[in-house]
Amino acid sequence: MGFESLLEQLQEFSNPAVIFEATGVYSLPLEAFLNRAGYDYVKINPLKAKKLMDNNLHRNKTDQVDAYRLAMIEFVAPQALSIEQPKEYREMQAASRYYEELTQDTVKAKNRLHRALQTIFPQIEQLMSTPTGKQYWQIVELYSHPHFVLEDGFDQISSKLQDIAGIGRRKSCNLANSLRNLAKPAYAYYDYDSVQVKLVRRLAQRLIDLETEKAEVIDYMEEIAPKKDLEIYLSVPGIARTTALRLIAELGDLRRFKSTNQIDAFVGIDPGRYQSGEYDGHLGISKHGNHIARKILYLAIGQIASASPYNPCHIADYYKAKSNPFIARATKRLPSPAYIS
Repeated sequence: MGFESLLEQLQEFSNPAVIFEATGVYSLPLEAFLNRAGYDYVKINPLKAKKLMDNNLHRNKTDQVDAYRLAMIEFVAPQALSIEQPKEYREMQAASRYYEELTQDTVKAKNRLHRALQTIFPQIEQLMSTPTGKQYWQIVELYSHPHFVLEDGFDQISSKLQDIAGIGRRKSCNLANSLRNLAKPAYAYYDYDSVQVKLVRRLAQRLIDLETEKAEVIDYMEEIAPKKDLEIYLSVPGIARTTALRLIAELGDLRRFKSTNQIDAFVGIDPGRYQSGEYDGHLGISKHGNHIARKILYLAIGQIASASPYNPCHIADYYKAKSNPFIARATKRLPSPAYIS
């Protein structure tokens, strides 16, 4: 009913443009409506809108006043029209946000599993160099209590472990020995038939399911990803498949940006500025943009730096020079590594 009324009002004007704040998922239906109806629009960041509006301390704040002041922005400081991204980019972003939620669920489940194991079999966390991954969680599900390890013989443990993908005979023998050595000095607070053991097994299975689901989401993103974009991202040493796909999903079609500065602002890594009287200085990054893209880019730079001894590239050289104050003075700022011409 609301969109029908809005359509009637828009039809009273000749080539109207709509300006609205990007309020996360709440503004998406309006954006979809304007795209399908064929109307121009400006989707503006709320923080940017707040700066552009007359934000004195005594002004009234109502929906009508905010709508009026948003409209005035286009007269006082016209903003560039927003461009609808192709469907594959929008679908990839949805998949990336789904992946992000699965990742957060994984972190929570890992923490819960760690706490639960402390009361039953904390020594099992020493079984592998890193207590994480499908193999580890499957072993925890099998031997969630030291009683189960001591109850099985060496050959029985080794045989069960070989049923886990990626564990051969030699590895299963080593793990069986380690499990027995860890279980012998262990003293559990809860008995092997406690509900706490059931909780540990459920959490281990939950982590296995989450890892499987995350892999399926990445496979789906690869299926729908623009192949040329994926090739470009993968050509950067240190950027692997998952990082490349998530960068495409969060940054979208980079061809819609006219400069690297616009990309910086979109991600929120553009520098802030503070001016008062005769003082004019630069602050840290604004953090006004896509926080997920910013996080992925930060991790990507770390991956590029780690790969630089074996796969050098100009991006790693730039950050290495930037960390050296003597080289940094003589080094000009390179174009953003995310920009696609």
